[in-house]
Amino acid sequence: MSDHLMNTYSRQPVTFAKGEGVWLWDTNGEKYLDALAGVAVNGLGHAHPELVRVISEQAGKLIHVSNIYQIAEQAALADKLCEISGMDRVFFCNSGCEANEASIKLARLYGHNKGIEMPEIIVMDKAFHGRTMATLSATGNRKTQAGFEPLVSGFIRVPFDDIEAVKQVASRNSNVVAILVEPVQGEGGINIPKDASGYLEALREICDAHDWLLMLDEVQTGIGRTGTWFSFQHTNITPDVMSLAKGLGSGVPIGACIAKGKAAEVFSYGKHGSTFGGNPLATAAGLATLNIIEEENLRANAEKIGNLICEELNVALKNTQGLVTIRNAGLMIGIELDRPCADLVKIALADKLLINVTADNVVRLLPPLVMNEAEAGILVQKLVALIKTFLNTKS
Repeated sequence: MSDHLMNTYSRQPVTFAKGEGVWLWDTNGEKYLDALAGVAVNGLGHAHPELVRVISEQAGKLIHVSNIYQIAEQAALADKLCEISGMDRVFFCNSGCEANEASIKLARLYGHNKGIEMPEIIVMDKAFHGRTMATLSATGNRKTQAGFEPLVSGFIRVPFDDIEAVKQVASRNSNVVAILVEPVQGEGGINIPKDASGYLEALREICDAHDWLLMLDEVQTGIGRTGTWFSFQHTNITPDVMSLAKGLGSGVPIGACIAKGKAAEVFSYGKHGSTFGGNPLATAAGLATLNIIEEENLRANAEKIGNLICEELNVALKNTQGLVTIRNAGLMIGIELDRPCADLVKIALADKLLINVTADNVVRLLPPLVMNEAEAGILVQKLVALIKTFLNTKS
């Protein structure tokens, strides 16, 4: 590796040269099963032929022209996102943290328009919304925040999956303008509300009662990963604002802040912008991604394969000392152990398997949405052996 790269990542000792579907090959020709998908980005796997065709064709026509001009590909993707979400307007940016920054700015402007001088947003413990100054301030992780004080003010933190805590804030604080929440906490350890639909529906009721915006961070849960286009579609509610990124461009950087109703009209000319956001290449990749997911029925596949992996893991790891629980929302899978297990990432890499550990003791799996049953079986077989050996040697 180059000595000229900043030391912002603890990288694994491997460099990949090519990929196909759920498989990657390193520069030595060794083959790996990818159960991480670029951290929920490569939903179509690697080198999907239709995506490659669209990106190549678009690169040969236009990559970038700027938002000073109308962009046909951007308009087409906005139309598609609103069609499948039931929402009204889209702002395009380049990443999840930028999408969340847009949501935060929108909420503050919404509050100021109501005459609230110091608008505040309710956020959750163990949340992760990004690493920009506002989004790391909204994030519920001291490790992410440490060293970057003073943090951005205007956030009120409550426990995740605790409606009573939100109600208590509502009863004593008149400056709140919005709730920002992940339907499933990804970086926090694949934390799923005990009553997932009931939790979001209760938050929706509170927001409606107090004229707040319900803002969902679907950067990791969105674009088919939980079995529906967006995680909120497992419920009967629609958010006012939703942030997307990761799987939207299948590896081409893109983010989106989507709004509905009164929230869709908050931004006006000059209130927000992005140089690269929504350029022809990124939005062409985004539209191709959505079309492929639809044509190949990958939302249903995500739910089917995610449940299959969890069922097989539960059977194979039943009564294993050191296993706490296995949980999933489609192809967001968390295997919680009773001890730190970061070493499993390197151990799995040696066995030609790509996984992740988050929240110190949760093995996180985010496989491509294209994974089939045979590939899921290989993943389970490898992972069960690795976890059992790890727990036996670390007891």
